[in-house]
Amino acid sequence: MSAFKQSVSALVILGVAGFAWIKLDPNAVATLASYNIDHPMLTALAPSNASETPQEGAGSGGGPAAAGPGEARMVVVAPAGTAEVNDRLTAIGDGEAVNSVNVTPYVTGNLDEVLVQSGQRVEAGDVLARLASEEQTIAVERARLDLENMENTLQRRQTLRDSSAAAISNVEVTEAELAVQTAQLELREAELNLSRRAITAPISGVIGIVSVNPGDYVTTDAEIVRIDDRSELLVDFWVPERFASMIEVGQPVSARAISNADRQYDGEIYAVDNRIDPESRTLWVRAAIPNEDDRLRAGMAFSVAMTFDGDTYPTVDPLSVQWSADGSFVWRIDGDRSERVPVRIVQRNSDSILVDADIEAGDRIITEGLMQLRDGATVMVANESEDQVGQIPMPVAENLVTRTDTLPARRPSGS
Repeated sequence: MSAFKQSVSALVILGVAGFAWIKLDPNAVATLASYNIDHPMLTALAPSNASETPQEGAGSGGGPAAAGPGEARMVVVAPAGTAEVNDRLTAIGDGEAVNSVNVTPYVTGNLDEVLVQSGQRVEAGDVLARLASEEQTIAVERARLDLENMENTLQRRQTLRDSSAAAISNVEVTEAELAVQTAQLELREAELNLSRRAITAPISGVIGIVSVNPGDYVTTDAEIVRIDDRSELLVDFWVPERFASMIEVGQPVSARAISNADRQYDGEIYAVDNRIDPESRTLWVRAAIPNEDDRLRAGMAFSVAMTFDGDTYPTVDPLSVQWSADGSFVWRIDGDRSERVPVRIVQRNSDSILVDADIEAGDRIITEGLMQLRDGATVMVANESEDQVGQIPMPVAENLVTRTDTLPARRPSGS
């Protein structure tokens, strides 16, 4: 078939379909008139009950068929609700023990014995290892003997001074007293040197991997063991500067270990830095989370979340929001008439839209039948009975979240 014949056939089919539509649909002529298609022949072809003039008003959207002039328009409504928009902060942080110590010896020497094992729990003051101490033990004994000798000398001189048989001056007694005091100090020094041959735990906690052995020569820089008090973990994270005025010590936080995100740990803000880092524009914050069951370890990565007080906004059905040259708006039913209400969209969700508008929870907002609505138009609600008009139930407020900041775990430069 040639292109000409195909075109003619198509025009014939379209003409027949258009004729049938005009004859069968009472609103066909009004619909064509709304698109500025008007002709006396079309009115003649229309059925007797067809609308003679286009419907009034302007708008967009679909829904039930519009009514003619002066008739009530059929619409579908949905009640407005309320929702709270929260500021929520999410950041990635690094965990560390609430107390952590790298134990080093006070003095150099050879390790005589190591008294702890990796993973062992110790208390403050427990002996972890001992250095060879024969020389220091001898020094203590010598200092003790010297003290005893000085004390005997002092006693003899005091006895002679009090006796009339010998002439002992007060100067000699005073020299003996000073000698005793010197001997006491030397004994204390010798005992201190001996005590420092024992390496003790400064805090209670859990021993890390022990990397030294008896016989090793260690210096004051050598790490004997590392002790972590992980009854609590401190999580360091950084927040944008706009949150700086909202964060205070003691404020609640929630944290989840990246390796086990199924469990949430509730803690609080432990410390807040006193300045904003000028390069990253972030604030250093430290949170404390409990670790009673000892499942957490220092060095773990955590996702930390904080929620701040937000604002409450009305919510409407997404189908109800319309647009014009003046911006977005919705149609609200006031009595039995439509009312145009300007709105500012705050947040879009799949099932509702938060708006800033003069709308109360429970207001009937039109969602269908929006075409050719106008202010003050009479409407009929299709999805409620007469005894339900004005009795739309109050929807339950949702708890929504906006403005979420997620920051990596990184320490600002210079920290």
